Amino acid sequence: MNVPSATETTSKTTSTGSPTATSSNSVDYNTFLQLLVAEMKNQDPTNPMDTSQYMSQFAQLSTVEQAMQTNTKLDALLSSQALSQADGLIGRTVSFTDSTGASFTGKIASVSINSDGSIATLENGTKVAIGPGLTLS
Repeated sequence: MNVPSATETTSKTTSTGSPTATSSNSVDYNTFLQLLVAEMKNQDPTNPMDTSQYMSQFAQLSTVEQAMQTNTKLDALLSSQALSQADGLIGRTVSFTDSTGASFTGKIASVSINSDGSIATLENGTKVAIGPGLTLS
């Protein structure tokens, strides 16, 4: 049985016939099972691995996979919550003071969400980061 390295770069051919290089930096469930089967096939028959160790490895992998799925679902939930909050800001009036001390007031026309947070665009085109120091009305 040919067991690939968990982090080795492999070359695959796409449907158009052009090769693409893919890299896997994590061990998925199938790779783990392949490694486990290879370990079982190549173990010393006079001193086999304890079955509780196998079960422990399965449990650890299962726990990590569930944690990764939970993180993915939490990210989606946080994005959904941010969109809901952004929707509630559109049409509201915001007042703020910038770093130079100038005061601005305007109606929020749109809100964009990126990795740094939410940015409100006012009707006059001014962009302001949603955060402390804003007054909404």
